Amino acid sequence: MRSEKNNEKSFNMELFFAALADNTRLRLLNLMQDTEVCVCYFVEVIGTNQPKISRHLAYLRKAGIVAARRDGIWAHYRIMMPKNEHAARVLRDIQEWLKTDKVMQKDRIQLAKVCCAPQPPVSIQGAPRPQIAMG
Repeated sequence: MRSEKNNEKSFNMELFFAALADNTRLRLLNLMQDTEVCVCYFVEVIGTNQPKISRHLAYLRKAGIVAARRDGIWAHYRIMMPKNEHAARVLRDIQEWLKTDKVMQKDRIQLAKVCCAPQPPVSIQGAPRPQIAMG
């Protein structure tokens, strides 16, 4: 019980909700759904520059919503469920909601097209492809 209370105290609810209160960050979460994604794919699908994408990802990371992994020149991000049970439930609900949104579905389709393209755009050539589940 004590560790649960410490976890509750260390969780920043305001930062968590602020991280979710931005369309670009929601789009990023939508693209990560059940897989790890290289930053270069976010840039390609969302259509904004890498520094802006990286700032949004840093915000999500600071809020404890995503984790990063470097692999050479590539930076990969994946959703990390918060340890706070309420926040984890909210994040799971948001993920389900994003799956039903038409704009978010278009982003997922675009990611699948970019990943599966026989000749990927120059900016992502050589990047590890995410494993996309279109559910």
